Amino acid sequence: MLSKIPIAIEKVEKSVLNREILRAAMIAELDAISLYEQLAAITEDEKLKAVLMDVANEEKTHFGEFQALLLKEDAEQVKELEKGKAEVEEITA
Repeated sequence: MLSKIPIAIEKVEKSVLNREILRAAMIAELDAISLYEQLAAITEDEKLKAVLMDVANEEKTHFGEFQALLLKEDAEQVKELEKGKAEVEEITA
């Protein structure tokens, strides 16, 4: 049901290990967000829906925390995110 870590983390070079740990953590958070939002969408219980959405939002915060750390670790990631943002602006302008 949920994603597996896409790499053999024990084989990652020590110089990039923290980046890969952060990416794996981000994948886990995205999985959790998706799961909770999907469950919230199908329940008819408004209290359960509210709790699921609250937890999904907390997972979004966790994702942001991991992303902030990754961006401190990986200057190339920062550059590529900016390029992606510029491309989207160009396409959607």
